[in-house]
Amino acid sequence: MFPILYLLFATVLCNGEFMRPPPGKMILTRHAESSSYPQQVHISAVGTDHMRVSWITTDKRVPSIVEYGTDSGTYDMTATGEHTSYRYFSYVSGKIHHVNIGPLLPDTVYYYRCGRVGDEFNFKTPPAVLPIDFVVAGDLGQTEWTASTLYHVNQSDYDMLLLPGDLSYADTQQPLWDAFGRFVEPYARKRPWMVTQGNHEVEAFPVLHDLHPFAAYNSRWPMPYQESGSPSNLYYSFDVAAAIHVIMLGSYTDFDSNSAQYNWLVADLAKVDRSKTPWLIVLLHVPWYNTNLAHQGEGESMRKAMEDLLYKARVDVVFCFYI
Repeated sequence: MFPILYLLFATVLCNGEFMRPPPGKMILTRHAESSSYPQQVHISAVGTDHMRVSWITTDKRVPSIVEYGTDSGTYDMTATGEHTSYRYFSYVSGKIHHVNIGPLLPDTVYYYRCGRVGDEFNFKTPPAVLPIDFVVAGDLGQTEWTASTLYHVNQSDYDMLLLPGDLSYADTQQPLWDAFGRFVEPYARKRPWMVTQGNHEVEAFPVLHDLHPFAAYNSRWPMPYQESGSPSNLYYSFDVAAAIHVIMLGSYTDFDSNSAQYNWLVADLAKVDRSKTPWLIVLLHVPWYNTNLAHQGEGESMRKAMEDLLYKARVDVVFCFYI
C-alpha cells in the first residue's frame, strides 16, 4: 500500500468567482498574569527530532530556559537558548525567547515549562513515519472567524499545522502581534506550527531605513531556515515522517532567476530523493492561479519564475492562501 498523509483544510473552497466576506469582529486577547509569566508560547519543528519553544516575557530578567520531560511534573531535561527584541517606532517588544529542545522521541507527549515560571504545558511530537495528519490554514487574523476556524481545527488530533502567510493582521500595529500570540497560544503550544510570510507580515516603510521589513515576523516566528541551507527566514524547507519534504516559499522577497530564493530552491529540489521521500509539498502565500477577484494576477511574476521548477520536480501539491 502506498503511504498516505491526511490533510485537514481550514479554508473556503469555492467554484467560479470568489468574493471575500466582510471581516469578522476582532478579538483582543489580554495578558492577565505577571510580567515574568510566559505568554504567546508556540513551538516549531527544527530538524526531525528537535523543537523550538518560543515565548515572550515583559520581565527582562526571566532566563531563556526550558525544562521538559515525558512525565508531568518531572523535568529531567533542560535546555537554554537565546533571546531577542525589536523596536518599531515607539513600540518596544518584550523579551522574545527561543529555545531548541531535543533530541526528542517521535509521536510522544512532552511536558515543559518556560523560564522556570508559570504553568506546565505539553506538546506531541510528529510521528517518525506515515501516516501523518496536517492542518493547512492561512489568513488567520484574530477575529470571530479565526476562533471558529481554530475550534474546528482543534477537533482533529493533528500532528502539525502549516500556515502559508498572514498570521496576525497587525499591519504595523505591533500590540496586535502580542494579542495574536496570546490568541493562538492554546493551540500553537501543543503542536508545531510551521509558517511562512504573507503581505500582512511585511510592515515596511521604504523612506524609513531603520524600520526593516518583517521585523516582527522574523523576531517572533523563526523557522528552521538555516537547517535547510536557506539564507533567509522568509523561505525554507523541512522533512517530516520520513517521507515528506515540505517547502515554504516567500511571495514577498525576491524570486526571479537571479535571486537567492530561486537559487536556493533549485538546490533544495535537487537534494530530494523521491525514492526515499515520495511526497513533495510546497506552500506560499500568493496563488499563481486564482478565482479571487480582489487579487487577480498578483502571483503571475512568481509563477513565471518558479512554476517550471516545481513542475519538473514533480511536486505533488501546492497550497496558497490569500483572501
